[in-house]
Amino acid sequence: MSETELGPAVVAEVVESRRITPESTDEVRQIVLRVNEPSFRYYEGQSVGVVVPGPHAFGNKYHMRRYSIASDRSSSREESVEFSILVRRCFYIDPVNGERYPGIASNFLCDARVGQMLSVTGPYKSPFTVPSDNRANLLMIGVGTGIAPFRAFIQHIYRQRGGWKGQVRLFYGARNGVDMLYMNDHNSDLKEYFDEETFLAYNALANRPLMSDTEALQQSLDLHVEEAWSLIRQPDTYVCVAGLAKVQQALDRVFGAAAGSSENWEAIKAELVRQGRWSQLLYS
Repeated sequence: MSETELGPAVVAEVVESRRITPESTDEVRQIVLRVNEPSFRYYEGQSVGVVVPGPHAFGNKYHMRRYSIASDRSSSREESVEFSILVRRCFYIDPVNGERYPGIASNFLCDARVGQMLSVTGPYKSPFTVPSDNRANLLMIGVGTGIAPFRAFIQHIYRQRGGWKGQVRLFYGARNGVDMLYMNDHNSDLKEYFDEETFLAYNALANRPLMSDTEALQQSLDLHVEEAWSLIRQPDTYVCVAGLAKVQQALDRVFGAAAGSSENWEAIKAELVRQGRWSQLLYS
């Protein structure tokens, strides 16, 4: 990957790296980066690319991975910009030899020390849009580190916009309590918004062995489908979906049943997309 293919890059300093899950489970870190570049500005929901210097496999000079920004713009100052990202330390199994290899970008970031300088590209356009009208409803659905842009949205509409009159609902699935990321006892910074009259979060935990976070999310949606479906059918509701691609399958099953058929649901979803009220960021 050439520097031209990477696009313009800026230098970011690691000012904080904190593990937000206990040692007994997968490592997820909140990493705060500072960019001392006046032209670097971002909006909630955008992502940045972190460049890992090589050499890498197949002769690649660089490796770049995008991460959603997990904070609002309140930490931006005139002379610099600070923002946080969520990083889960990942590994993968080679399907040919069965060997376990570390994910390049996630391990690079999780091992980065405070004061270390990184190369960052972007920010990149977000698929999500916060409605300009604070009377609009916002329905957010996600699993895993897909919650990152939603955290930024919630901070923005309640901290920067001075409250929100529309209904704000967050459906989030996890395998266990410590996987709740920003909604667990180790880092429960969203709990301050639970007192907001318009905000409510449904956090679903897997209740049987080998149950995935996506299955937990579907279970939560099943339990609260009337409320979710009622919001979807309102003309001023915006839907944001983030996480693994299989989240889409869970949504199609739940809302297909609520709509009476998969065909009805696909037509409704298509209309939401056409009206700019459905946005998603899914990854494999």
